[in-house]
Amino acid sequence: MLSEPVAVTLLITGIFEELEIAYVIGGSMASTVYGRIRTTMDVDIVADLKMDHVIPLVSALKPDFYVDSNSVAEAVRRRSSCNFIHLATMFKVDIFVMRDRPFDRLQIGRRTKKILGNDSHQAAYVASAEDIILAKLEWYRLGGQQSERQWLDIQGILQVSGDQLDRHYLQQTAAGLGVANLLEKAFQDAKT
Repeated sequence: MLSEPVAVTLLITGIFEELEIAYVIGGSMASTVYGRIRTTMDVDIVADLKMDHVIPLVSALKPDFYVDSNSVAEAVRRRSSCNFIHLATMFKVDIFVMRDRPFDRLQIGRRTKKILGNDSHQAAYVASAEDIILAKLEWYRLGGQQSERQWLDIQGILQVSGDQLDRHYLQQTAAGLGVANLLEKAFQDAKT
């Protein structure tokens, strides 16, 4: 039996794939793929949503999710975020509309399909370990470098998947995002 977060995530990603909306799962759910498992209250998904996706997406979501078409359209217009609430479980899905910046395009381009459930039919696109680290470093910086959860997720990925990481990509992209100093500190703290 699938956990509620995984089951709800697969519902959403299945709809995105049917509608041919490029997406990538990030956040804590993705960090558990490469690091340590921890509970999460939501799933974060970066999606390349366009205005012509809004009506078909909302229609596909309506039976199972609370979704407001105006907030989805506004998120697309502003290149910001919106959320959907799964009615049966109240599990929240945060959608971050892909912004027009290199890092967002890199995340979509570098994504890999990972099995989230019990078999190969229960798979979805997940951010690379490097991109999860970089995104979490950005969130950590935006949160005033106070979020212990973000830092622990980063440490978990570095400690579990450290030898498999593309360090050159990490360092180069971290510099472009303005988080190179945090990446260096994360490596030191993780002792990798």
